[in-house]
Amino acid sequence: MKDTDSIKAAAGQVAHDMLTFYTGNQTGDIPGNLPDPYYWWECGAMFGALLDYYYYTGDAQYNDLVTQGMLFQTGPNNDYMTPNQTKTTGNDDQGFWGMSAMSAAEQKFPDPPSDKPQWLALAQAVFNTQALRWDTQFCNGGLRWQVFTFNTGYDYKNTISNGVFFNLGARLAKYTGNQTYADWAIKAWDWTAAVGLMSQEYHFFDGCHTTLNCTDVNKQQWTYNAGVYLLGAANMYNYTNGSDIWRERVNNILNQTSIFYSPTVPNVMLEIACEPYGTCDTDNYSFKAYLARWMAASTKMAPWIYDAVMEKIRASAAAAALQCSGGASGTFCGIKWTDGAKWDGTTGVGQQMSALEVMQSLLISRVAGPVTNATGGTSKGDPSAGSGGTFDPRLPQDSIHQRDRVGAGFLTTLVIVSGLGSTWWMIA
Repeated sequence: MKDTDSIKAAAGQVAHDMLTFYTGNQTGDIPGNLPDPYYWWECGAMFGALLDYYYYTGDAQYNDLVTQGMLFQTGPNNDYMTPNQTKTTGNDDQGFWGMSAMSAAEQKFPDPPSDKPQWLALAQAVFNTQALRWDTQFCNGGLRWQVFTFNTGYDYKNTISNGVFFNLGARLAKYTGNQTYADWAIKAWDWTAAVGLMSQEYHFFDGCHTTLNCTDVNKQQWTYNAGVYLLGAANMYNYTNGSDIWRERVNNILNQTSIFYSPTVPNVMLEIACEPYGTCDTDNYSFKAYLARWMAASTKMAPWIYDAVMEKIRASAAAAALQCSGGASGTFCGIKWTDGAKWDGTTGVGQQMSALEVMQSLLISRVAGPVTNATGGTSKGDPSAGSGGTFDPRLPQDSIHQRDRVGAGFLTTLVIVSGLGSTWWMIA
């Protein structure tokens, strides 16, 4: 786990196997889309992993595929609001595409042709459309999970949607130097704490319902919620030139990620809400990818956490590599890293992405930090992008069939705890 060439080779194999599930580059298929059972958001997240792959390894073989898919899915207003995804569009879904565009700008991924949307402008457009959706009618603020009223989950304000908004705001503030983004990031952070989606101990919960004025907080905890706030807080620390408040917040979030590591296999990441019970779904398989991604990225903004982060990354990467022993080729990855070389029998985009991100994160000290407008960034922005809003979410209810309402985006519905065994990871 110390040899750069070996890490790059392992990451290359995992990336290759991940793309065996992608059909968007095949004749007659849709660029930027994964086949069933994957939802639209996960392809945007997968492109984020491939952006990181290029950033860490310098291997450009997938760059054209990434650019093609990310530009194809921008939608008519270049804000990742694609009309063919209205049945499943959540703020978190759109936000994952926006965060990938933000990463492309920060990492100086090759800019698109001048007549195409640019990475920074796309991230700004996503952020601006979401700022317009900030809802003070219920729960004194916050973003709803779903964008459109006809989708199941419109009455739910979930942590990941608000965390993505916070994350993007913090990173845009750092990249552009524009205080308005930072102000929004602070507003999102403060609302998350005030409504109870973040506890005083820095545990991040799942969400709450507008119908009950957000008094029914679902205290399920997922890796990606902690991760998305960690990177946002690290960027705020850096943007504020070392604010003690944001330093404390970074430390507290990182300390509380301990809940996501195995008590029996030290420092090996575990999706505690589902992995021990065999109940993880297609979405859940990918969540560890984002915690690994954002933990590593946070070390560039908050360098003092490097040793603590890498202790976890090294152990998790070694365990993940052992799990990549399945499938016909004997190289496909499972998700139960705590099982060592005993492959868990699962394969998929999420399993590959999680292994890829934790493995390539081993190289974080060997790459430059993210650029900004002032430090060599080349991506062109548009502060007004997306500020015209999006098309009317109040479409007729009967325009959507019931079968299309199920499982839209992330599965953030309330979980029945009975029968799941130990629930120590749910904090009262």
